[in-house]
Amino acid sequence: MEKRQKIQYELAFAGEGRGEAPRAPEEGIETTAVKLGTESLANTDMLIEEACEKENVKEALRRVKANAGAAGVDGMTVKELPEYLRENWARLKEQLFAATYRPQPVRRVEIPKSGGGTRKLGIPTVVDRFVQHAVLQVLQKRWGPTFSQYSFGFRPGRSAHQAVERAQEYIQQGYDWVVDIDLEKFFDRVNHDVLMGRVARRISDKRMLKLIRGFLSSGVMENGLVGPTDEGTPQGGPLSPLLSNLLLDELDRELEQRGHRFVRYADDCAPRAHLKIECGAVQKMREGPSKPTYRRRLQTAPSCVG
Repeated sequence: MEKRQKIQYELAFAGEGRGEAPRAPEEGIETTAVKLGTESLANTDMLIEEACEKENVKEALRRVKANAGAAGVDGMTVKELPEYLRENWARLKEQLFAATYRPQPVRRVEIPKSGGGTRKLGIPTVVDRFVQHAVLQVLQKRWGPTFSQYSFGFRPGRSAHQAVERAQEYIQQGYDWVVDIDLEKFFDRVNHDVLMGRVARRISDKRMLKLIRGFLSSGVMENGLVGPTDEGTPQGGPLSPLLSNLLLDELDRELEQRGHRFVRYADDCAPRAHLKIECGAVQKMREGPSKPTYRRRLQTAPSCVG
């Protein structure tokens, strides 16, 4: 039985290694890849081929199965995904090579937040989750090492526990003023053009740029109706945390330049300072109770969001 399952697992990606040549991308693909930023774009023009490599897609399938989760707008379940790939992987890969793959709208649901209220969650189809994982694995290993040491959320080898330990270290060093910054509705308000500009600084594969743009603008189904998505990165998709870290890396660098000690986990950030707060934007925080530590929660939407 185990041997049979292994054989079926291998067949899920029949057609791998046939040497299909990628077709020329269609019109409408991002054209600013070489104009934005100064980062080297070497070895980033074949990212789709790398995402479709056999071991990478096997790992993507494993991740989707391990994460389980609900079905998307097409009703396909995680259990049905391996059979679908056995029958359609060659066609799916050809679409990715030719930049004709079209992500489906995400299914929007609302889940309760621990502090009250609800949070909107977007559930992509299992096929889109599979493709996103394949892309994520390729981009994460390139981008992850370049992010700030103060960023802890959704990064391999980093955790919330490590963020807490780092914060405790700052307290022991005398950084006893804390500013708790929450980027209000960050995931809902991300500007797609700004985000794609950041992405295009790092990769030159125009097919990959079009694919990521497609995931951002695929639309959302809510109460049975599909609407456009002109902004935001829906929470629930595998790519959203990486794209968010990419955009918020600019915030991290700004805080570093100002000399702050801080930890950031996704859109929550807690800069720390000695009694003299150097950041002019939070000078008024010194007006408060005469306690060794004074904490104020700020809700803001930085210019990098849109």
